[in-house]
Amino acid sequence: MLELGLVGKPNTGKTTFFNAATLANAPVAGYPFTTIDANVGVTYVRSPCPCRELKATCNPQNSKCIDGIRYVPVRMIDVAGLVEGAHMGLGLGNRFLDNLRMAAALIHIIDAAGSTDAAGKPCPPSTHDPVDDIDFLEVEIAAWMRGLLAKDWPKFARRAKYEELDLVKEIARRLSGLGINEGHVAQAFRKADVDRSNPDRWTDDDLLRFVAEVRKVSKPIMIAANKADVPAAEPNIERLRRRGYLVVPTCSEAELILRRASEKGIVRYDPGGGDFEVLRPDALTEQQARALEMTRKLLKKWGSTGVQQAVDRAIYELLNLIVVYPVDDEHKLTDKKGNVLPDAFLVPKGTAAREFAYTVHTELGESFIHAIDARTKRRLGEEHVLSDRDVIRIVAAKGR
Repeated sequence: MLELGLVGKPNTGKTTFFNAATLANAPVAGYPFTTIDANVGVTYVRSPCPCRELKATCNPQNSKCIDGIRYVPVRMIDVAGLVEGAHMGLGLGNRFLDNLRMAAALIHIIDAAGSTDAAGKPCPPSTHDPVDDIDFLEVEIAAWMRGLLAKDWPKFARRAKYEELDLVKEIARRLSGLGINEGHVAQAFRKADVDRSNPDRWTDDDLLRFVAEVRKVSKPIMIAANKADVPAAEPNIERLRRRGYLVVPTCSEAELILRRASEKGIVRYDPGGGDFEVLRPDALTEQQARALEMTRKLLKKWGSTGVQQAVDRAIYELLNLIVVYPVDDEHKLTDKKGNVLPDAFLVPKGTAAREFAYTVHTELGESFIHAIDARTKRRLGEEHVLSDRDVIRIVAAKGR
C-alpha cells in the first residue's frame, strides 16, 4: 500500500493530524517527543466513484464508497519529531529518519502560527518564523541520505569509474532500501550540477547537492500549514506559499473534533467537507457546542479544515497519481465473484494498459493481449495511456 509520511519538528500538531486522518488514538501532549515509536495507520484519498455515472450499485472490496465518493486506502506514518542534528542521531533522529524509508511523499506539518520554537517547545504566537522550518527539515533529510550514500564512497566511486559501471543503476541499488529507483536517480543526475564521469572527485557538497535532488523526485514534500485557526497564521501561510511549495492551511484539532463527533453520530460530516450538520444537539455539553461553533467559523473562512485536502493533494498533485478500476466483465462491471466496481488502484499518471495489468497481477501483465474500456467497449492496446477513473477489463492469454 502506498505510504505517506508525516514529518516536522515536535509539537506542531503532527500526531493530531495523524489521529484526525486515520481516526487513531495516538497520544498527544504539549511537549516534545510525545511520539517515540512511529504511529502507523490507514487514511483515505477521495475520488468520484464511477458508480453514479454508470448507474451501478457498487460494492467495493479494497476501498469504500460513501455517497458516490470512493475512498481509496493509503498508509500513513507519523514519526518522532525532528530536531536539528537528527541525521547525526540527536533527539530521536535516526529512528525518525529510518521510519521514512518507504514513504512515497512527505507532508511537512508546520506550526503556521509561529507558536513552537526551533526545539519544538511552545512559545507565544508569532515569536518563531515558520518559514525557517522548511529549510531545517530538508537539510536534515538530505544530510541523512548523504550519510547513507557516502558509506565507502571513495572506493565505490573509483570502482564505478574505472570498471565503467552504470552509475545510475549502482546508486539506485545502494539506495533501494529507501524506495529509490533508477528513474529517480536518472532525474537527479539531470538536475544536479555534478560531474557524472568523475564520481571519485565528488566532494561532500557534491553528494549533498545530488541527494537533495534525489529526495525531491523520490520523496517530494508538501506543507500542511497547521494551526490555521490562530490569527497569526494567516500572513505566514502566504509567506510559505511564496516559497513555491504546495501549501494547504490546516486545523488538525477541528478535523479531529468533527470526525470523532461524526463517529458517535452527533454530527453528520463528510471528511474534507465545508460544513456539518448537528444531529444530536442534546448530546453536546456547552463546551462542545462552543467548539463546534468555532469550527464552523473556521470552515467558512478556509473552506475546510484542510486535513483531507492535504491527503488528496499529496496523492493527486504531489505524486501525480490517478485512480483506475479493473473489472472482469466490462458489461456488468464486476469481478469474477460478481462484485461491482470492486477495486480502485492508485497508479502514476501516464500508466499504459499493460503496465496497469502488471500492477493488478504479474501474470496478467505477462499474458496481456489487450484491454477493454468498459465505458466505450473499445479495445485498447498495450501502450494505450489510461485516464483518471477509467474502468478497464484486461484480456489475457489463458493457461499462463
